[in-house]
Amino acid sequence: MAKSSPAFLTQPSSALPPKITSIRTLAESPGLTTIPASHTFPQNPHDQVVSDIEEPVPVIDYSLLVSTNPDQRSKIIHELGKACQEWGFFKVINHGVPERLMNSMIDVCKEFFDLPEEEKNKYEGKHVLDPIRCGTSFNTSVEKFFSWRDFLKIFVHPIFHSPTKPVHFSENLLEYSKAVREVARRLVEGISESLGLEANYIHKALNMEKGVQISILNYYPACTQPELAMGLPSHSDHGLLTLLIENGVSGLQVQHKGKWVSLNTISNCFLVNTADHLEILSNGKYKSVVHRAVVNNRETRISIAMAHGPSLDSVVCPAPELLEDNGNHEAAAYRGMKYVQFLESQQSNKLQGKSILDTIRI
Repeated sequence: MAKSSPAFLTQPSSALPPKITSIRTLAESPGLTTIPASHTFPQNPHDQVVSDIEEPVPVIDYSLLVSTNPDQRSKIIHELGKACQEWGFFKVINHGVPERLMNSMIDVCKEFFDLPEEEKNKYEGKHVLDPIRCGTSFNTSVEKFFSWRDFLKIFVHPIFHSPTKPVHFSENLLEYSKAVREVARRLVEGISESLGLEANYIHKALNMEKGVQISILNYYPACTQPELAMGLPSHSDHGLLTLLIENGVSGLQVQHKGKWVSLNTISNCFLVNTADHLEILSNGKYKSVVHRAVVNNRETRISIAMAHGPSLDSVVCPAPELLEDNGNHEAAAYRGMKYVQFLESQQSNKLQGKSILDTIRI
C-alpha cells in the first residue's frame, strides 16, 4: 500500500494546512514541491534588492576601540557614530572573541535543532518573557503569513538560562554570551561618546548592569520556493544593539536608502545592527535599521543573534542632555516607556517594520 502524503501536500493551495510546529519537518517532507499558502508572503513590487552598492558597508575595527592610543580611538568612535547615523548597521572585526567559540556555538545550535521534535517541544513557551522558548515563524498566534524559520530564544542575562540538551550546549552558551556581552558593552560606550555623552552614560541611564541579553538561535531550512517564502519579514529590533553570526550561508538584508542590501557572510566577524532603544535615547539621531532574513533552495542557514537591551524596569526616553544643545532646546521625539512593556508589545504582535516604535513617536 502506498504511503499517503502529508495533508499540506495534497490539499488545495488556498486551504490552510494543519498546525505546523516545525519548518524543518515541513521542509524535509518527502515530495514537497509547493509550500503551503500560509507560508507564501505577499510580494512587494517596490522592493529593490542590490548586491553591489557604491558605498561600502561600514567596518569597525574593535581593536582600535579598546586601544590606548587616543588618536586611534577618537577616529574609530567617529566612524562608529557615522555608521549608526548613516546605516544603522556595521561589521565588527578584530573583536577578540575566539573563532573556535563562535564555531562551537554554530555547531551546538545545529545539534539543538537536530534533536527529536519531542525534546525541542519541551521548550514550547507560552509567554514572550519565558526564559527559554522554542517555536516556529515569529508569533503564530497573530500572523497571517508564517515565516520559514524555527527558533530558540534564551534569556542569558541578568540571569543565565539554558536547555539541558545537547551536551556542552550550556557551557558554550555561557562562555559565548559573556564574551559577546563585553563586546557589546564597549561598542555602547563608543556610541555613547559619539553622541557627545560620557562613555558610561548609556550604561548607567539604562541600568545595563541588569540589562537584558537574549540569545536567538535561528534555523532556516532550504526552501523549495524561496522566492515565495520569507525567513523573517522586515522589522527593527528592540533594545540597543544586536550582534549576529552565521554558519557561512548568507541571508541577511538591511534597508539602506530605500533599497534592500544583501550582505555577504564573513567568517570571524559580527554583523551588528542598531535597535529601537538606541533610536529613542538618541532622539532619532541614530535610527534603528529595518532588516529581514531571506531563504534559499540550496542549503540551511543558521544564525545566532545576541540582542542587548536595558534592564526590564528601565524607562527609556530621549537623553535630556541631547535635548539641550548650547541653550537651544530640542523637543523630545519619543515618549518614555518601560523596556519590559515595549518588549512585550513587540514580541506579542506580528513583525512589521517599526510598528511598535511608531506607537511612541510624539
